[in-house]
Amino acid sequence: MIKRILVFALVLIGVFFSSYFLHNYLISTALSFKLWQVYLFHIIAAFLVYLCVEITAEKLPNQAGYAYLMLMFFKIGAFVLIFQESVFAKEHLLKVESVALVVPLFLFLIIEAIAVARLLNSK
Repeated sequence: MIKRILVFALVLIGVFFSSYFLHNYLISTALSFKLWQVYLFHIIAAFLVYLCVEITAEKLPNQAGYAYLMLMFFKIGAFVLIFQESVFAKEHLLKVESVALVVPLFLFLIIEAIAVARLLNSK
């Protein structure tokens, strides 16, 4: 269990640094929000979701999938609450800003889903 959590954390950190710096380098316009905060939110949320699913899979293996679904809704809700003033206050986001929000979301969501699927298949 500890080994899987550490490997997942190292993968998240590696993806965070490589994708953030590449994404920040490719963006030429100023965003209405800080890109590093969006990436930081997603790395922390992905780690917490995986940690909770790992603990749930240890204690209640049949309920781990439901826990993952519930945590996805909490993650989306937390994102909306935390970034409501900087992201959702504007009526229209620029295309660059929309892409800058979606890229880290899908990147960490894919990594998280793969890790959770591997965990649930091993149980």
